[in-house]
Amino acid sequence: MANAGDGFEVVLSQSHVAWGTYRFTNSREPINGEGYIPIPLNNARRLGLFNGNGTNHVDILGKNLFECESVDGYFHGILRAQGSRSLGDIYAKQFAGDGDLKALGRWYAQIGARPGDRIRVYWISKVKIQIEKL
Repeated sequence: MANAGDGFEVVLSQSHVAWGTYRFTNSREPINGEGYIPIPLNNARRLGLFNGNGTNHVDILGKNLFECESVDGYFHGILRAQGSRSLGDIYAKQFAGDGDLKALGRWYAQIGARPGDRIRVYWISKVKIQIEKL
């Protein structure tokens, strides 16, 4: 489990800032405005960031749900650690708005995020994180 002071940084790609339309799957129709923050596997393991497989499909604050605010003040909400790299994998591969895949897309639009930008995810407490465009 992550503790205050833990964190990681990632570089955004086009799929992170425009997931709804820039996809590598045809599982659904394109949707404008979706976005997510990738979680590298080494960080998911180190910080104990689980998807539903890792929590027996129970929502647990500090494991797969996190209170979140952005340093710039544009984002406040709950982020869900979700997705998997392979069938049955327990570690999350991304953060997305809980129940709202456009939540981070709106933040990206407000801050003018583009591919190549760096995002920092930083733990304030076991259940609360901050996000920041560097």
